[in-house]
Amino acid sequence: MEDTSSLGQFEQLVLTAVLSLGDNAYGVTIHQKVEVLNHPKAAALGAVYVTLDRLEDKKLIASKLSDPTPERGGRAKRFYRLSEKGERALKDAAATARRMCDVLESSWGEGAWKPVRTR
Repeated sequence: MEDTSSLGQFEQLVLTAVLSLGDNAYGVTIHQKVEVLNHPKAAALGAVYVTLDRLEDKKLIASKLSDPTPERGGRAKRFYRLSEKGERALKDAAATARRMCDVLESSWGEGAWKPVRTR
């Protein structure tokens, strides 16, 4: 079995997007949410789909196809949701990030650090 104890940053972004979108989590909406979360960095749509496939292989998310819709020319959408394992992995990642933020605030002072903005 593959070790899922350590998630990459992009995997964390995709899992967060899936969680936040609920029943509306499919490729395009996930990509849009990842772009918002990853701002100002762009995220390629292909990278999102590759990551979704990898997360599904790791059993962190599950997917199902919708019924075909007329507005998509009869094509179905693939909807995603977090599995219990995915929720645990995302909670662990968030707890680690929170501990890091606590250390940074104690080292730099609360509110003294801000994200670096790039153009």
